[in-house]
Amino acid sequence: MSKITEAFKKNKAFIAFITGGDPDIETTEKLIIAMAKAGTDLIEIGIPFSDPVAEGIIIQDADERALKAGCTTDKLFEMVKRVRKKTGIPLLFMTYINPVFTYGKERFAKKCAECGINGIIIPDMPFEERYELLEEFNTNNIDLISMVAPTSEERIEVIAREAKGFIYCVSSLGVTGVRDIITTDMGKMIKKIREVTDTPCAIGFGISTPEQASVMANLSDGVIVGSAIVKVIAKYGRKSIKPVTDFVKSIKNGIRDGANKH
Repeated sequence: MSKITEAFKKNKAFIAFITGGDPDIETTEKLIIAMAKAGTDLIEIGIPFSDPVAEGIIIQDADERALKAGCTTDKLFEMVKRVRKKTGIPLLFMTYINPVFTYGKERFAKKCAECGINGIIIPDMPFEERYELLEEFNTNNIDLISMVAPTSEERIEVIAREAKGFIYCVSSLGVTGVRDIITTDMGKMIKKIREVTDTPCAIGFGISTPEQASVMANLSDGVIVGSAIVKVIAKYGRKSIKPVTDFVKSIKNGIRDGANKH
């Protein structure tokens, strides 16, 4: 069993996202360690990219800040290596297909393994094209995370059957961002997935309050929160460690509430 799947065994998992290098590499490093201590079960680190097609304005702005501050993929690899000495929490990179190919897919996968990355999420890579990278990541024991969207419909079972680590269930059409209401019938989507696999399902895109986290935790195995955390970092910058930690704890409590209702 992969380290990522294992993280779902103890309880409903809380997966947090932050943009690497926003506001700077040092703060990202401190945030990962603080969030792990505050109850996060897995952490996604976004590799800043100039054209993040799946992201809303909050993460687009964070990417811009990180790139302006001089963040590079190599600096993130070095940072993860340092973080690994302080926490064993599963870490994932979220990136796009272009930066992986530009870096060189074999080299990229090898560097991920060397620094201690456990999984990778590539939102703009269609499921049918994952074979372009699957071999490199499998060889390095890195889970290539599958995404299922409300528009996946008859492909849901096909994608779920081959999924590794966890299945990223996208709650809303469009880009990432904070949403007041999530209208997709996530229960129906997850029921379809459960018919073909016991790989854990985590719901993401738009979750920003403990109440939403509670509802989604009740339906799934885990909850992903990204833009709402990045928003706190945008507000407090280098002084965001405590505000982010407090927010993480509130989401974790919401997830626990949802789990207890299960």
